[in-house]
Amino acid sequence: MPALLRPALTALSVACLLSAASLACSDAALAQAKQSAPAQPAAPAQQQAPALKQIALTDKQLDGVLAAQKDMDAITEKLPENTAPDQKVIAQLEEVAKKHGFASYDDYDNVIDNISLVLGGFDPATKKYVGPEAVIKAQIAQIQADKQISAKDKKEALGELNQALKTPALQVENKSNIDLVAKYYDKLVAAFGDEEN
Repeated sequence: MPALLRPALTALSVACLLSAASLACSDAALAQAKQSAPAQPAAPAQQQAPALKQIALTDKQLDGVLAAQKDMDAITEKLPENTAPDQKVIAQLEEVAKKHGFASYDDYDNVIDNISLVLGGFDPATKKYVGPEAVIKAQIAQIQADKQISAKDKKEALGELNQALKTPALQVENKSNIDLVAKYYDKLVAAFGDEEN
């Protein structure tokens, strides 16, 4: 059942990406750098998810994700860390996914993963897709320029971000997803960004 934990982690990594990227302060970038490690392919085996099944996203799917977010958060926020959800929680997640137009919770989860893939490459300042490598490089520059971060924290954050740069980023196969996520960008930031603020 570790795959069932992935959506909570994915939502968190989306929130981390959005929050850290959308805030001008370097402390947010530092926090994002520390939390981006679980989203990387080098995560511990129990948290590694199966390969992402890329799909062409639709307006209906993004509307469904946005509509379901509060209900999903209410369920996933109660989950203890590093614990698989029980059957009752799984049933609740399935119910919310179906209520918002998804065939199943796995279907909802796959849409979230596809949105996260695209959002990871958006520059929050311009709200334009620049790719994940450019976003990471901007975060590195932001941390390097910040004089308020301790040397230890700066070294740790830069190490994690530089490691992320060495990991080949998954490319967005459905280029139409970029335009669609751009259309919903502000709503997605509002829905997922609040978790970190």
